[in-house]
Amino acid sequence: MSKKCEVCGKGQTSGNKVSHSMIHTRRKWNANIQTVRIDDNGTVRKASVCTSCLRSGKVNRAV
Repeated sequence: MSKKCEVCGKGQTSGNKVSHSMIHTRRKWNANIQTVRIDDNGTVRKASVCTSCLRSGKVNRAV
């Protein structure tokens, strides 16, 4: 499963996990990617889309 949205391109971001003793360790945050059936110019296919694109209506979901 792809970790990148096919609509907006949102993907992983990286940064530091900071403990109570201020030790910095590299970590990553994954985007909330869902596999949904979309209507792509009359054809139905599956796509990896982030939930913010689903909620904002940037994707036409197939029924």
